[in-house]
Amino acid sequence: MAVMIGVDPHKASHTAVALDESERQLGEFKVRSSVNQVQRFLEWAVPFPERTWAIEGAGGLGYLLAQQLVAAGERVLDVQPKLASRVRLLASGKQNKNDPNDASSVAVAALRSRSPKEVAGEDHVAVLRILAKRNNDLGRLRNKVACRLHSVLCELVAGGCSKEIRAAHARSMLEGLHPATAIEETRHLLAHDLIDDMVRLDEQMKASKKRIAAAVAASGTTLTDLYGVGPIVAATVIGYTGGVERFSTKDRYASYTGTAPIEVSSGPKKVYRVSRRGNRRLNHAIHIVAVTQIRNLDSEGRVYFDRKVVEGKTKREALRALKRRVSDSLYRQLQVDAQRSEAAETKRAREGKQGATLHPARPARALNTGSSEKPLPDPSPRYARSSQRRSTVTRPRNTVARSA
Repeated sequence: MAVMIGVDPHKASHTAVALDESERQLGEFKVRSSVNQVQRFLEWAVPFPERTWAIEGAGGLGYLLAQQLVAAGERVLDVQPKLASRVRLLASGKQNKNDPNDASSVAVAALRSRSPKEVAGEDHVAVLRILAKRNNDLGRLRNKVACRLHSVLCELVAGGCSKEIRAAHARSMLEGLHPATAIEETRHLLAHDLIDDMVRLDEQMKASKKRIAAAVAASGTTLTDLYGVGPIVAATVIGYTGGVERFSTKDRYASYTGTAPIEVSSGPKKVYRVSRRGNRRLNHAIHIVAVTQIRNLDSEGRVYFDRKVVEGKTKREALRALKRRVSDSLYRQLQVDAQRSEAAETKRAREGKQGATLHPARPARALNTGSSEKPLPDPSPRYARSSQRRSTVTRPRNTVARSA
């Protein structure tokens, strides 16, 4: 009997409820978050051999538990919290908000979902996502420190710093100052502390960019062949896209990146608006690529942008159209990388199989005992050559923006 186990994860505890296919409750279990949480869950789930785990927010609070269950060989599904809350409100008939009811609604959502998302073990994609997020956080911290330093300098120097502030320039501005009051001296010391913070963050960002460049090179991606895509943008695109096979068409990928317009039509009038949905980090990375192409007058992206402006579109509308073209180009390039990776895995599997079959162990020759057993012949050279043929993947042109 197939059993769906819904889990409502929390920081200190996890609650699980087991349901059969008819949504009949078979058991309930709660465990505290600890090093043996998976072991206790598996011991409790022994009576359910055909089981599937459904965890609410497997990318958030339930991340560690989901990855531990996957590593233990269990099948795990990711259920979005919004879907589980709707099931609890509309389908379960239980208005009380508690952990068992939440876990039960998670299991029901997984049972009735047409295309549940299965959790897989983390790979190199997770490494790129973590590094990209860390680099983005460092950039935000540096901007915050720079804004505070600007504010302090305006209170010490008339006009402050008119351009983008840097640590060396800020120190030179403070060298000619001689605080006369306690307030000015305190602000002077604060400015030096902020400069030290900026220097530290600059060093951390340099180290972060080096790590990202090494990780992108190790991934073997060809995204960096596209104009305007550097290691940081490539790490963001790969990390937050995940497996490109999740998106059947470029239109679905554009919807995920927020570069596809949203239809808000009513009656015979067709109206489309800018999408604020999708992954905003991916949208920001695509925006960087589009702006980089526009700044280069010789790029295909700039030619496409100018043609849209000539056709009567505003600059913002032309930029949105270019972002959609960039999204399509990224999708094609991710597909190329996936095909290359699949071909490499197929080749390794074929070579491993050949190594095990092309040279089998030859049995010992039978002595004069009347036996008719003879040693197996070696494989013919023709078979060895034909089995070592390599599959090739045609690589498309590295273009970013194409004419409409």
